[in-house]
Amino acid sequence: MVQDVHEGGPAEKAGLKPLDVLRQIDDAPISPPDQPMFPMGTNPRITVERQSAATQLDVKIPPPRSRKQPYSEPKAVVSSVLSDSIGYLKVSILPGLLGLDVAREMDAAVKGLAQCDRLILDLRGHLGGGLGVLRLMSHLTPKKLPIGYTVSRKMAEHGFQKENLKAVDRLPTDRPNFLAIATMMLKYARRDPSYLLISEGLADQKWHGHVVILVNEHTVSAGEMVSAFAQENQLATIVGTETAGRLIPGSGFKMGLGYMLIMPKASYVTWHGNRFEGHGVEPDVAEPWSPREYLAGRDNQLDAAMRVSRFA
Repeated sequence: MVQDVHEGGPAEKAGLKPLDVLRQIDDAPISPPDQPMFPMGTNPRITVERQSAATQLDVKIPPPRSRKQPYSEPKAVVSSVLSDSIGYLKVSILPGLLGLDVAREMDAAVKGLAQCDRLILDLRGHLGGGLGVLRLMSHLTPKKLPIGYTVSRKMAEHGFQKENLKAVDRLPTDRPNFLAIATMMLKYARRDPSYLLISEGLADQKWHGHVVILVNEHTVSAGEMVSAFAQENQLATIVGTETAGRLIPGSGFKMGLGYMLIMPKASYVTWHGNRFEGHGVEPDVAEPWSPREYLAGRDNQLDAAMRVSRFA
């Protein structure tokens, strides 16, 4: 059953909606435990059950922008102002290795929410991404705080002090992309992938200390990093369900016949020593998604976040 449909992605463009039940891909029936597969660059016709009726939809999945990390990119940042001066910011993905463009999108969204007293950050179904996560975490606090670190097997075997790891504490979004990328490559390329992340120390916001983060079982990778950082430093209240627990950085190489093997290359550890691979970030306020409420036109998780935000 469909749950998270990201704005601007192939699913939304095809007309797929939450509560749709996937029955067929082209002419092949799909049922658990089989996992549906949607190769990049294909145009499958899917059959869904919608309110007891069969509906066919044509999905156009574009070729990948990167063969190394193939994914279909929805609209990354969506923002609005809800009732009672509550800002709403949804970040569905953090594309790009450095994420400079999406970092600028988040900056613009945050600027537009500057007059809000509270903020709901929606990371439900977050797909992960690159270093743009640093900018998202930095918008949660004006302080420069240690976030966590990646450590390679080689570094772990030889021993290390987390305080002495190479620090990444700034995204050079004030420079043109080519110059920013060159600067970061000179500083970090061809080094052991063990790094310490430190928040950037951005401007103070009216809603700092009054943030609610929405997560669910489909929140992975960078979304889990943000949630763990906010929870450990009491920067936000986490509402929803336990995240996916998929947080190991990896890289891939082609195996032929269209397959790619993804290998882990480092482990991510929060500054307080927590690891979330295999088990996710537990919400402070548990609120499972209710299909019945959604069918009635209500998002019960967002409603819960709004209630919590009024007392945060």
